[in-house]
Amino acid sequence: MSRQADLLCIGGMLWDVIGRCPRAMAAGADMPGRIAHVPGGVALNVALAVARWGMTPAILSAVGRDGEGEALIGTVAAQGVATEYLYRDGGPTDVYMAVEDVNGLIAAIADVHSLEESGDAILQPIRDGRLAAASAPWRGVAVIDGNLTTAQLSRIGQEPGLAEADLRIVPASPGKAERLAPLIGAAHGCFYLNRYEAEVLAHRALGSAMDAAQAMLDLGMHRVIVTDGGRPVADGLAGEGVTSVTPPVVTIARVTGAGDSFLAAHLAAERAGHARDTALERATHAAAAHVSGKDMP
Repeated sequence: MSRQADLLCIGGMLWDVIGRCPRAMAAGADMPGRIAHVPGGVALNVALAVARWGMTPAILSAVGRDGEGEALIGTVAAQGVATEYLYRDGGPTDVYMAVEDVNGLIAAIADVHSLEESGDAILQPIRDGRLAAASAPWRGVAVIDGNLTTAQLSRIGQEPGLAEADLRIVPASPGKAERLAPLIGAAHGCFYLNRYEAEVLAHRALGSAMDAAQAMLDLGMHRVIVTDGGRPVADGLAGEGVTSVTPPVVTIARVTGAGDSFLAAHLAAERAGHARDTALERATHAAAAHVSGKDMP
């Protein structure tokens, strides 16, 4: 049964295959640990997280018609994500593979060929009236995933169905941060970056999240949230300056998905009407809980 979506997540929906070792690893090491096979992708991680905060997200992505795709759809639909707007092609379902140790991420490979090759077909539900159209644009939050290609992101920046949306833009990794350039000047855009991603966009070193937030505002962003590991997190808003909070200290149990937990908690706090400082503080505590192995809410 179709549900009325109150938030869109546009981008990656795939399987995460994450290997975790409880000790430090060197290059070429062969160590005991645990391997998880769970739903992933930036857009889907955010969708799952906001569903836990009581929202009804719709995911716009590409998923194969293989057994992996059917299992993935069934799993996330059962967790409150509207999957009826997916683009289904004949290719394999995308996969992200990562290795983490006690200090965090060692290496990762993202195979998102189905998403990249879908072009703008994933945007059809915001064109044909199912979710929005040029004559009735989406006016809520739309989370945009940096796994999308530069061409796809450029199209989103010009999409009539998203002309009035509150865009929340999330890089997939520092290596893909420059893909987001077409959305930097978005009038209703809010970027969620880590300091390294901000440095990629600024083409220079930045000493802190506060410095990075100001640099991004100078670059033309309307709003930006910058994280920096366990160091202070910053919120920069054009015309209102930069504010920051310090996240709690926790023991690292996992890394993948922390940024998505941060974003979901931040969206939930703002949806509840909380001020910038409060929303930022709640988001940092949610990310810290995720990293420590204890999800919120």
